[in-house]
Amino acid sequence: MAGRLSGKRVAIVVANEFEDIELLYPLLRLSEEGAEVIVVPVKRGLHPRPALEDKPVTGRFGHTVPIPVMPQGERYIVQEMDELDANGIDCILFPGGYSPDALRLHEPTLELVRDFHRRGKLIAAICHGPWILASAGIARGKRVTGFAAVRDDLIHAGAEWVDAPAVRDGNIITGRVPNDLPEFCQEIIRALAE
Repeated sequence: MAGRLSGKRVAIVVANEFEDIELLYPLLRLSEEGAEVIVVPVKRGLHPRPALEDKPVTGRFGHTVPIPVMPQGERYIVQEMDELDANGIDCILFPGGYSPDALRLHEPTLELVRDFHRRGKLIAAICHGPWILASAGIARGKRVTGFAAVRDDLIHAGAEWVDAPAVRDGNIITGRVPNDLPEFCQEIIRALAE
């Protein structure tokens, strides 16, 4: 699909209890602009009920990865964390919900974030997602936003918290809440199209 982001690759990383719309909206919006979207399920965190053995990574409202109503191929593909090649990805994105609480304890995720930051590659996080930036040690000195519940953690990590729909500081883009997804995605699109 041609668009402003043709040739760009975005990896969206989620664990259990991700905020469904914060995965689905960026997936659709960025693919609409021509980006290749890779969804990376990390089997961490608590499952929404019913908790079944071998259940796929599941969002708070029941969407699983892979997404049953959106077959892989046209809009997105699924890859495991150990299959990701940071050289070939332009942006990593972290939806909110309870997923970030599990991902901030997952060392491969934190190392991926640190690697992206060292390379100056784009890192985007919305809602509770900026928790991961704090745990990876890259929030210090950055202007960020996020859900109000993570404000104190970001401030204690040395960030300047801003109450705005979306904030870009260098290679880091943060968003506040699901209602701010349009502004958040516009910041990502602008940054990737530069």
